[in-house]
Amino acid sequence: MTKSSVTIDLAGITTKVAIHQAFKQHLGFPDWYGPSWDALWDAIIAVVEMPEEVLLLNWQEFAEACPKDMQILHQIIADYHEELPNKQIVLAKQSLEA
Repeated sequence: MTKSSVTIDLAGITTKVAIHQAFKQHLGFPDWYGPSWDALWDAIIAVVEMPEEVLLLNWQEFAEACPKDMQILHQIIADYHEELPNKQIVLAKQSLEA
């Protein structure tokens, strides 16, 4: 059974390798998953059962450090919503304060 929502805190993530490691850890990607955007797409579409919602917190630092990779992530999020309209990956507008 799949969780309905997964939150991934990207605070301190400033590299492509680190963001892919966070995705792998929180979304249960297989050991062979590597840090590439094509691998991410394959994993979220065909390899793992994704939750209804993935909420990405504190993504702004990654966006500043890796603007080109952030553009790719934005496109993946848009394509994902088109491919699976009943599921979503959301960039939180701001961090959720405890």
